Amino acid sequence: MAAKRTPLFFHIAAWSVPVLVIAQFAMLAVVPVAVLVIGSLASARARALRWWTGLLALLYAIPLVIWALRPDGAPSLSKDMHPVFVVLITLAAIALLAKIYTRRQHPASTPIY
Repeated sequence: MAAKRTPLFFHIAAWSVPVLVIAQFAMLAVVPVAVLVIGSLASARARALRWWTGLLALLYAIPLVIWALRPDGAPSLSKDMHPVFVVLITLAAIALLAKIYTRRQHPASTPIY
C-alpha cells in the first residue's frame, strides 16, 4: 500500500518550513512552500492536503508581501516578520504534518482477508 502514501518530497518540504522560519531563514522557506503548493496540485497522492497547504502558503505569503512592499523594510524577511506570523506559520506546518501522518487509506485499497 506504499502507492497511497504521501510522497517523500512532501514530508521533507513540510518539515523544513517551520525549521527554516524558526531558525531565521524565512526567505529560504519560499522553496519548500512552493514545493508544497506545486506538489499538492500536481501529485494525486497529495491532493487531499490542498487546503492545509493553501493555509500554510497564505500565512507565509502575508509577511512576504508586506516585506516586499514596504519601502522601509528590514534587509531580511526574518527580521521584518512579526513573531505572531512565526507562530502561525509554525502551527500551520504542524497541522499539515499532523494531517500527513494521520491520513487514512481509502477503504477500497485495503485488502480483505
